[in-house]
Amino acid sequence: MKTILRPRAVLLLAGFLAICFSACAVKTTPVPKPPTGLRAGLRSSPYGPKNGFPNPAYWQSSARSMASRFTGAIPALVWIVGTMESDEAIEPEDRFTGRCKLSFPSPGGEFPDIVFSDADANEAYLEQFDRNGYQVWLQVEPANADVETLIKLVLDRYGKHSCVIGFGIDVEWHRWSRQNNEGTEVSDIQARAWSERVRKYDPGYRLFLKHWLDSKMPASYRQGLAFISDSQEFTSLEQMLADFEAWGKAFAPVPVGFQFGYPFDGAWWRQLADPPAAIGRAILARIPNTSELYWVDFTMQEIWPEAAAAPEKN
Repeated sequence: MKTILRPRAVLLLAGFLAICFSACAVKTTPVPKPPTGLRAGLRSSPYGPKNGFPNPAYWQSSARSMASRFTGAIPALVWIVGTMESDEAIEPEDRFTGRCKLSFPSPGGEFPDIVFSDADANEAYLEQFDRNGYQVWLQVEPANADVETLIKLVLDRYGKHSCVIGFGIDVEWHRWSRQNNEGTEVSDIQARAWSERVRKYDPGYRLFLKHWLDSKMPASYRQGLAFISDSQEFTSLEQMLADFEAWGKAFAPVPVGFQFGYPFDGAWWRQLADPPAAIGRAILARIPNTSELYWVDFTMQEIWPEAAAAPEKN
């Protein structure tokens, strides 16, 4: 016998089903929550610091000092774990091999255009950052390596750390060659694949893409992304701000960030009373979607001498 539902019953049933469907949708398709708040600190690379690579206490103290210059900023680091491999026996202009060298041992297996280090260079630092509530981007210079493979290798190894907030790619070194020495631009298809791969590890993770030319960035894809400019060689703070402001507007309202303190710009920033504060505050005043401020390791010891570094929690 066919059951006939009255109009009120139909409406109640429809409402019940809509609630159930909505609840199920929320459970099966969580909406990624981007990291909140301003981050400020240092860019760290194996090749930037002078006189050897500093210990964890130095990075913690200096990143904390950088963040303290901006109200509410979280101490943070861009931590480079993969660099363009170079062969020191070859002339400088031909030194790059086209492979990405990761600063930890291989998990086993063959990975085209990827080489590994004999020892882990990052674990002790990340453990300290975990204990002190810092936030860390893990970045690579991909060279000719497959980016999704790099994401997997890096996050499989370090994704357990509470300090990790995402993954970064320096596009200057993406499919780099002597003929294409500014790197290969990232397509929307690539950006989507990389972003989704990163967010599979944690819906709150983000992927940043770094360059100084917005033409190297994906044309329209923005989900889960942040964009960092490492532009340099300016003649004044105002010229830097104009360049950075254009970068911010190109991606607004998506979060953007900036690396600064390069030696090329030292002629003018060394004249400032407090270069990190002056530059960072000027950026924040001009570019409202700024989420990242990082002083580069090439000159960090001019601002934060090694002797000033004090240990935090053990």
